[in-house]
Amino acid sequence: MRFGPYVIFEKKSIEHVELEDLVSRGPTAAGVHVNIETALNAPAVAAAIRTISEAAACLDVHVVKIAADGTETRVPGHPVKKLLSGQANDWTSSFELIRSLVVDALTHDRGGLAWVGKNSEGKPVEMIRYRPGYIQVNYPDDSLRPEYRIGGLIKPISNIIHLKGAFDKSPVSLAREAIGTAISMEKHAGRLFGAGGRPSGVLTTPKPVGDEGAKKMIAGWKRAFEGPDRSGGTAVLWDGADWKAATMTSVDSQFQQLRLFALQEIARAFNMPASILGDLTRATWSNSAEMQRQFLALCLDPWLKALENALGRALFTDDERATHAIRFDRDDFTNVDLTARATAINGLISSRVLNPNEGRNWLGMGPRDGGDEYANPNTGSSQPGDASKTGPTPDVNAADKTKNQDDPDADE
Repeated sequence: MRFGPYVIFEKKSIEHVELEDLVSRGPTAAGVHVNIETALNAPAVAAAIRTISEAAACLDVHVVKIAADGTETRVPGHPVKKLLSGQANDWTSSFELIRSLVVDALTHDRGGLAWVGKNSEGKPVEMIRYRPGYIQVNYPDDSLRPEYRIGGLIKPISNIIHLKGAFDKSPVSLAREAIGTAISMEKHAGRLFGAGGRPSGVLTTPKPVGDEGAKKMIAGWKRAFEGPDRSGGTAVLWDGADWKAATMTSVDSQFQQLRLFALQEIARAFNMPASILGDLTRATWSNSAEMQRQFLALCLDPWLKALENALGRALFTDDERATHAIRFDRDDFTNVDLTARATAINGLISSRVLNPNEGRNWLGMGPRDGGDEYANPNTGSSQPGDASKTGPTPDVNAADKTKNQDDPDADE
């Protein structure tokens, strides 16, 4: 807050403010208070966050140099490459840092934040992800230009990695009603089975038996028929007693469908196929691969684009931003399907989009001699070293023909 010419900072982390804001909205329609911690109690939410963050962190990261014609060339020795493929700092690997950034962006409205330490030349030397809320972000004017503070001190924008979600809200905040419903049904199912809310059956008798008679009847039934050694035996009833087995009603079936629908709603909130979260009711051998491609194209790829921009803005110098970029290798998602990968490489080589050595590079193999030529290996007209490229093929019988012309009797 501002008091005259002085600015007074309140020692209160953004993390606590977010938690209070979420709770201050009151409970959801299901009667559950949803905040960042309770949301992770829903297995579907935890699975979605873990899947997206770990998938992004598992991909290889490259630094590329962009030429004037748009061609990108990898720069393996760049300092940024070393930070993103090794240790972000002395106690955090690059995998852990990228995963934590995505987790924070998926769970906090402010997004994922990290500080970049640079040397005197402006080169990055470390990346540090602090405790959530330690790096404070504010938007003091209508331009939405952020202002970052660490320990109350304003830090340069170029030293902060800031990964934000769509709508300036996290999926957990946007889907709090769906998450609250899932948590409520999870608790209801736990209470139902934990308290034995549904007995296996009911014993009825037309005669009044009283409290002592009921206790003896139940004790005798347990001794005769309960337990792994006595289950499935023949029941003998007395005094006109009747046994009615408890069966599942339509209400119970509807409860199961509602739990499945809650999982699907959470999957929609994270913009990912429900099969990724374990809902295989509509999954088949053919559409599972398509759902994986949808996960990459519609869910993971936007986060990767945002990561590339956020990392490039903070890790490159002012001069490098115009010619360098960070790229996550999406091809890793096709490694599991070798047949599809081989078919794609063969098609690209046949159409002369790739040469064999470039295709071998996709498979992590070294180049071979003669593999840099763009040629279709499936047709004779474009074979490497054909007549159209190297000139006419020498006639091996030319000498014999000349000899025969000089000596007409040579054939005899």
